[in-house]
This record gives sequence, C-alpha cells and structure tokens, in this order.
Amino acid sequence: MGRKRKGRAISGWLVVDKPAGVTSTAVVNKVRWALQAQKAGHAGTLDPAATGVLAVALGEATKTVPYITDALKCYRFMVRLGQATTTDDAEGAVIAESDARPTDAAIAEALAPFRGEIMQIPPQFSAVKVDGERAYDIARAGEEMELAARPLWVESLEMIARPDADHVELEMVCGKGGYVRAIARDLGAALGCHGHVAWLRRIWSGPFDASDGLSMEQIDALAQSPELDSYLRPLEQGLADLPELPATPEGAAKMRNGNPGMVLAANVDYGDEAWASYQGRAVAVGVYKAGELHPSRVFNLD
Repeated sequence: MGRKRKGRAISGWLVVDKPAGVTSTAVVNKVRWALQAQKAGHAGTLDPAATGVLAVALGEATKTVPYITDALKCYRFMVRLGQATTTDDAEGAVIAESDARPTDAAIAEALAPFRGEIMQIPPQFSAVKVDGERAYDIARAGEEMELAARPLWVESLEMIARPDADHVELEMVCGKGGYVRAIARDLGAALGCHGHVAWLRRIWSGPFDASDGLSMEQIDALAQSPELDSYLRPLEQGLADLPELPATPEGAAKMRNGNPGMVLAANVDYGDEAWASYQGRAVAVGVYKAGELHPSRVFNLD
C-alpha cells in the first residue's frame, strides 16, 4: 500500500503575481504550504528576475496544467539596446557593446520577421536539456554549446514605448516555449546594436491575469486560513480552451472509471479533444467519438 500524501486534498487554481527575485518553484512551495495542499504545480516557469502571473495548480487541477502551458501568453518587457549579456538579461555580465542606436522606424520594421511562425534558439542560460544536462548548468561551468532552433508561434509583437535612446518597451503574445530573452537578443542583432532584457512581466497566461493575482505578502498574511481558500479558482478554468460536453449520469459514471461515456455534443467534430462535465464539475478530458468521450485524464473531485 502506498503512503498517503500529507496535507489537504484540495483542487483548483491560485493565481499569483510573482515578484522579482524568487523562483517559480519557491512560489509553488509557498502556496502549497499556505494552503496545506497535498499536491501543487505551476503552468509555465518564469525566470527569477521576471514578475507577473504564475498560475499554481492544486490537486486534481495539476492534470490541466498542459492546457495552460499550451495556451497563448502575453509578456511586457524592456529591451536595453547597445549591450549583449551572457544571460540575455540584466542578470548577466556585459559581453559586447555598441554605440549604434536605431530609430523608432527601424525598430518597428525589424519587429516584422519576429511575428508568426518563427524559429528561435534558446538562450545559453535556459532549462533546455543537452545530453541530459540543463543548458544553464553547462553555461555556468563556462562552456558554450550549440542549441537547436525551436519553432515558436508569435501572435503579436509591438513597440509600446521608447523612453530613451537606450531602451524600447515591447509587448508580445506568443505560444508555448518562447524565450523573451532570445527575442531581445535576436532583435538587438537584427538592429546591429546588441540587446538584452532589462525587465520582464507576464501580463496574462491563458485565462489567468496578473492583475487578479495575489502577492506573496498576501499569501503570507492569509496562510492556512479559510480566507485564502476563497481565492481558489475552479479546476475547470484550466480547460477554458477546450469545448465542454455535458455528460449523462451513466456517461459520467463510466468516465470516472476510465471508460468511454455518453455526452451531449454540440459543435464538436469526431476526434476533437474536449472535456466532459456533470452537474457543473469536470469529469474527464478526452477525445470525442460518436457520442462518447474517450477519457485520457479523469478527475476525482469527490
């Protein structure tokens, strides 16, 4: 018999406005402690220096993390022109400098190739694995490596402000796996002046918005109290990008046992991924086939 997890069997999402200077893992650990939760995880790492929305999944909501990870995200960031750094952000040492400063028009023109389906090489200091090791561990050891370019969908990339000749503020909406630091690095290279991220904030991620997030101070103040529970969002918010199919009572019972169950379909094609609900709660995620949902993930919300 397996050991029972310590803590409360609670499920849902807690939206955090992550401050600079802490890791995403530290935020998850704080939330798990504050809610005394058995299980917690997050949907998309933010660098320690970055701020903004970090959605923490609890309990059964951890099964919906991939759908938030795959969702579009919005980043606001400042690019420092004229300098390249080892880490492609302000945390690293300056390794190249330039006196060249592009015009606003030149920046606007240079942004165009960064929209749509692009190929992006991750920063040397990133969590990408190289022969089983994290790239940042290899980089910290002073070794350089060739990282393979990866596809990235950039929905939009716009100049928001130009506070001075050395800085340009940008906003980007992109898909899974994007590195804002790589955008700053490559934009600086395209402009012939170098560049790195001065600061970065994730404005929203899928259905979750930084403006709705709790601060770490609020989490500390409300820790292990019923009031903190009131900020929990339902597991179902993690499924916002999938169609919902109401299940019949018999269908819900079958799906809870991992078997295909009958659902009431509307605007869903054969083979589409969807989630089934019963009495307003998620039952399962799976593939729709001929009136039934074939579950790949089943939720235990009793």
